[in-house]
Amino acid sequence: MKTQGHPGTPTVVQECAPAFASHYLRCSNHEIHYLDWGDSKNPTIIMWHGLARTCRDFDVLAARLSRRFRVICPDTLGRGLSQWSSVPARDYCMDAYVALAGELVEALGLRRLHWIGTSMGGAIGLRAAAGPLRERIATLVLNDIGPTLPSVAVERIRDYVGRPPSFDTVLELEAWMRQAYLPFGWQSDAQWRSMAEHSLRRLPDGRLGLHYDPAIAAQLSTRPEDFELWAAYDSLRQPVLLLRGADSDLLSPEIAEAMTRRGPRARRVDFAGCGHAPALNVDDQIHEIEGFLHLHASHGLTQTLRRQEP
Repeated sequence: MKTQGHPGTPTVVQECAPAFASHYLRCSNHEIHYLDWGDSKNPTIIMWHGLARTCRDFDVLAARLSRRFRVICPDTLGRGLSQWSSVPARDYCMDAYVALAGELVEALGLRRLHWIGTSMGGAIGLRAAAGPLRERIATLVLNDIGPTLPSVAVERIRDYVGRPPSFDTVLELEAWMRQAYLPFGWQSDAQWRSMAEHSLRRLPDGRLGLHYDPAIAAQLSTRPEDFELWAAYDSLRQPVLLLRGADSDLLSPEIAEAMTRRGPRARRVDFAGCGHAPALNVDDQIHEIEGFLHLHASHGLTQTLRRQEP
């Protein structure tokens, strides 16, 4: 295990203007939004966000990695700019998310790819890499997610996701987010502002709410088996990088340690000053991902069978 960073002195990534295109595809009978960063001729990375977050969480990381890779960042069904489900009990679950990921990969014509997933996005990648995308996912970066979840952490997440607050102003929403997502670790004022602005929607009464469908939280109560993934993890043969917030309540030190000894024997890195989940926006975090990809990826690894122009 490696421990990185210091909570008081992050090395900040030099931010630059985003260079991406925004697209929409029909997947699983729904309109799905995604951002496409970088040159389509380069190897591809899919970055998948957490339960109640959006593709914009990866802006800093995607901007950095898009120098060498094409980066695809989707909004999951029911989040961000993607459509909401009219049948939440059917569509807000791991089976549906993995199927959606498979359709997205197929629609984009990706033969091989790398996967970086935060929390739920990591669980989707894990399931896909052990199942329908086993021959396509070449490497897997799991950000603060393991093959089983502590019940206390699940209850905490279910409670705040299932009862989203509303606000009169953007600044009120931003202040709430700074507290709710404090475990993400250090973020600049500009990053907190961007996170707030990409996490809101206007409600019928004129107030501001959060971007996602509150029904997404039911999965944590009705489908607890969705996050019991030891069998899938043990079957992985891809290289795995496991990132963990040192103060995480979702990925315990014991589970993280077991992941270094079982299955693919993940390389583990803990980041000080973070809980669930590291924002992947500062140099020490990004350097770990870059080093892992440099070790296991080559520019010829990902091939495009065809391009679909949305």
